[in-house]
Amino acid sequence: MRIILASASERRKELLVRIISDYDIIVSDFDEDKVPFKGDVSLYVKELSLGKAKDVEQKISEPSIIIAADTVVSLGGEVLGKPKTELHAYNMLKILSGNTHQVYSGITIINTSNKKTISEVVCTDVKFSKLTDDEINKYISTKEPMDKAGAYGIQGFGGVFVEEIKGCYYNVVGLPLNKLNRMLKEIYI
Repeated sequence: MRIILASASERRKELLVRIISDYDIIVSDFDEDKVPFKGDVSLYVKELSLGKAKDVEQKISEPSIIIAADTVVSLGGEVLGKPKTELHAYNMLKILSGNTHQVYSGITIINTSNKKTISEVVCTDVKFSKLTDDEINKYISTKEPMDKAGAYGIQGFGGVFVEEIKGCYYNVVGLPLNKLNRMLKEIYI
């Protein structure tokens, strides 16, 4: 059966190879702005991943397994998406500095042959060290924060800010491998 990753994320592509070596990519055109944040981060990321998976499902005709994911950073119940400007990135990193935040990933898998759909959420706690303005500005100058939820990448230069994590490291990167592996076993049944 064809396996499809509904994502253009380089990080997700690199991680999925650890579970499945042969898969196709069909990027979802789902408009994430259609899903309003109503205060429940778990529900929000689950809805986003489901929207992405259903969008790709409409683009294909052959039996397939579709994998879609969405990852957000949350602090104090507020969602920190991808920064729109360097000042926005600075402000995000400033509020993450010295605090513990949560990284949520919603994963949806659709088996188009039997119409089975499962959606799960993984949450990881991440504690940042206290950051100086100079550290934040140097990091922003790398441009790495600009396409990352919460304005940092744990697998890149931003990893130096992480003092402690509780939960799945790969969730923070963008694709919780252990959860995904278990979900794939369930969807094939």
